[in-house]
Amino acid sequence: MAVVTSSCTTFPATTHTENALQEGGKYRNAKPRQSLGAAKTAKVLWNFATGKDADTVPRAPIPVHPVLRTDLLAAPDGSLWRLGHSTMLLKVGGQFWLTDPVFSERASPFQFMGPKRFHAPPISIDELPPIEGVVLSHDHYDHLDYSAIQKLAPKVANFITPLGVGDRLIDWGVPAAKVQQLDWWQSTTVGALELTATPAQHFSGRGLTDSDRTLWASWVLRVVGSGDGGESASNGLRVFFSGDSGYFDGFKAIGERFGPFDLTMVETGAYNKDWPDVHMQPEESLQAHLDLKGRYLMPIHNGTFDLSLHPWTEPFERITALAETAQVPLVAPVMGERIDLRQPALSRHWWRSVQATQPSAAQAPALVAPASGV
Repeated sequence: MAVVTSSCTTFPATTHTENALQEGGKYRNAKPRQSLGAAKTAKVLWNFATGKDADTVPRAPIPVHPVLRTDLLAAPDGSLWRLGHSTMLLKVGGQFWLTDPVFSERASPFQFMGPKRFHAPPISIDELPPIEGVVLSHDHYDHLDYSAIQKLAPKVANFITPLGVGDRLIDWGVPAAKVQQLDWWQSTTVGALELTATPAQHFSGRGLTDSDRTLWASWVLRVVGSGDGGESASNGLRVFFSGDSGYFDGFKAIGERFGPFDLTMVETGAYNKDWPDVHMQPEESLQAHLDLKGRYLMPIHNGTFDLSLHPWTEPFERITALAETAQVPLVAPVMGERIDLRQPALSRHWWRSVQATQPSAAQAPALVAPASGV
């Protein structure tokens, strides 16, 4: 594995949050993940083949705000654009950062099958300005896109990853000098941003033989200045990025150490009762936000790919109702819409405007089992 650079600092580990290597070089969660087993796996595959209806994909094109490079360069500091799924573009400290950049048409090892995008990215990789850093949460196909990494590598100065994920990038040709790999509770400061890898409850792997060989993480992002070493309008901002995770007590530990957060980006989608350990139900997403001591909640991991059995709008509707009851301000921008990280516009329920027309055969997703890595 690549060595973490000297700019990283390690926070004291606690018994319930430290990562560990099991025999055979595999990472583990603090609480062992429930195995589906052969019978339940067969049931899940059968449900994916026979139990899905048309509402798991939009019945018409979803709204997307096109983003131009000139828009990005002119935007004020402290801006965020949701580009899809878990891909966010942030402008902080005068620099641009991307989380889990996925630009391919399908979240799959194959571009002829697998979950297909509901919408095109609001901006192409070619149109993006130079990127100070890419932050990766884990190596599943809907978060780590080989084609995107290849295209981004020349214009990205830094790739910040959990342990082992950076080795994949280096194997793909990304210069090792651009890659930093962090363990849980380790931090690094790059330009204007302090990044801390924090625990998540998930798993990893991109094939049949590499399960849990790389680490998964959530991230604490704190603006500590500007790219030129001075002050910036976004200085002091704290943002949480969940990556993928089931609900666990780690959220409370993160909130106690690093909260409060101006914005939490928490996964809310691709959940199912058959895999409760690795994806949260909307009720758990809300609780995670509260544990983290967040102000604004942005539900992510939805609206782009069909990765479960629930209707594609269900995560939005459930978290909307829950947030209203709990009086939590909810931020759910249209893909490509700019939001202000300090005072983001609240949700306008854009998904409700999608016309109720039957999806075409081209829109229907190909069969892929979520247990293989979402």
